[in-house]
Amino acid sequence: MERHFDEELNQLKQKLLKMADWAQEMIGLAVKSLTDRDEKLAKEVLEIEQKVNHIEVEIEEEVLKLLALRQPAARDLRLLTAILKINNDLERVADQACNVAETAMYLLKEPPLKAKVDIPNMARLAQGMIRDSIQSFVHHDPALAHKVCEQDDEVDRINEQIFRVLLTYMMEDPKSITRSVDFILVSRNLERIADHATNICEDVVFIEEGKNIKHHIQGGV
Repeated sequence: MERHFDEELNQLKQKLLKMADWAQEMIGLAVKSLTDRDEKLAKEVLEIEQKVNHIEVEIEEEVLKLLALRQPAARDLRLLTAILKINNDLERVADQACNVAETAMYLLKEPPLKAKVDIPNMARLAQGMIRDSIQSFVHHDPALAHKVCEQDDEVDRINEQIFRVLLTYMMEDPKSITRSVDFILVSRNLERIADHATNICEDVVFIEEGKNIKHHIQGGV
């Protein structure tokens, strides 16, 4: 029975990996649709979301089934609970990517924004954080989880920098206000994606080390 349970856990982890791959792809496509002004890429993001939503339901149903039938205790219970939370975080990441894609489609109707903002770099960081957060869970790697949590500060820094740049740009060119606000919202979407990666890593650290580092509690690392 224990071997069968381990196999079921492994299958759930593989589904989380697939879900994370789709989420990363969605982030990349959404930002590229924004920078390249490509509506086709934005629509691809919305199509992939359907697959993410489907696998999210599958994972949730399988976890609830295992909780009911196996009645796991201690570490196994924490693992299943973490899978439920990670499943939710990844679905929220997909939602944020869709928000970026929808903003990109709206901005296609407007002239390009001339202000230089580092959205692509922010997206690459967020993508990497999602990838590494899932790897830290699958491979029981709290050191990698800590590293991802530290990267969240860099994403926050870029988000604040983008806000300052666009605020100045709006003051200089009031006609750019609507488009600038849209880019600020895109930056916020990416910042939230990084937050979801951090959430996953906080759960990994709790499972592997028994430490609560939520809200960046000092001394938890």
